[in-house]
Amino acid sequence: MGNYLSINMEENFKKNQEFIQTINKIKMERQIQLQFQLQERQMAMQLAKSRDTCLWFTAFYVTAAAGLLTGFRRTKRPYLLMPLIPLTFITLYNWDMAYGNKVHRIRMEAEHIMTHEADSLEWPCGLPTPSSVDLGRLDVEEKKKIHPPLM
Repeated sequence: MGNYLSINMEENFKKNQEFIQTINKIKMERQIQLQFQLQERQMAMQLAKSRDTCLWFTAFYVTAAAGLLTGFRRTKRPYLLMPLIPLTFITLYNWDMAYGNKVHRIRMEAEHIMTHEADSLEWPCGLPTPSSVDLGRLDVEEKKKIHPPLM
């Protein structure tokens, strides 16, 4: 009777282990998918913000250019047109970021760095380990015990 019971328990244990492994696999896949979708949404928000900034800055540029050109026509002083030089570069940069392929060029440069210059992406002192995280947490708790906050 004990032999039958132990075999049955071992089978249940193996089934539970397999079940836990499949659950963990599904959980990891869901976390990866969630992180990917959040990253996509964040990129979309950044692009929308860039486009909105571009429109506002373009309106400012057009207004400033009209005022500066009007001032130049009246006074014929060329220094009034000098602010248009940096404003033109800034406006074109914003347009390239919002509607051009600057995001694609940035992504390509990031991929190049990741494949050819991976050593520059390493963390100082390596990746944190669970033991180093626990050690840091215990250190903070110890400091709180030594120096309690004043209330």
